[in-house]
Amino acid sequence: MPIRRETARGFDAYEEHMRIPHRFSPIVFGFLLSGFMSLIVAGIATLRTLGLHPEFAGHWANAWLPAWCIAFPVVLFVAPLVRRMAAAICAPPMA
Repeated sequence: MPIRRETARGFDAYEEHMRIPHRFSPIVFGFLLSGFMSLIVAGIATLRTLGLHPEFAGHWANAWLPAWCIAFPVVLFVAPLVRRMAAAICAPPMA
């Protein structure tokens, strides 16, 4: 087991090597965002359709996983378009 050394950044060199490289951050962001959003939406849709009952969690999971499989690639492809739309709607940052 490696010895933990605290650094100014809060983690040691061993932990830094175990992290995903920064160049993958847009993909990781899309993965996490699509996962959370599809989880919430599937939960709400399942609750509205079936109500609370003993098998709710199983139905929620069965609705969520396929939704996430669709949401993840959609987020990756739609995100650049949405960024451009947001930039056109919002004022530029103050200099």
